[in-house]
Amino acid sequence: MHMSARNTVKFKLDTQNPKPVGAAQRKRLAAVAAMPDSAIDYSDIPKLSGAVQWTRPGALVPSENKQQITLRVDADVLSFFKATGKRYQSRMNAALREYVKAHAKSA
Repeated sequence: MHMSARNTVKFKLDTQNPKPVGAAQRKRLAAVAAMPDSAIDYSDIPKLSGAVQWTRPGALVPSENKQQITLRVDADVLSFFKATGKRYQSRMNAALREYVKAHAKSA
């Protein structure tokens, strides 16, 4: 555990040597797993801007409208999209397009 100058506590997760799950944690996890979806409070999550079709990314923007760039993204973000299969770059573009749509209204 490390305390920053702003009094923010930071924890580092060692994925190679995870701490064992205790009895109290197991009990809490079982209670959460047994909880029905209707009991989950989603009030702090913003509403979706609309239906997004992640299965047909090519239909969102014509390919002739695209520009080639070099973009640096976090390794875990890239791994997530690559794991979704072929045309993962189009899905990344679709996610960015939804971000633009959501923020264009407020600008």
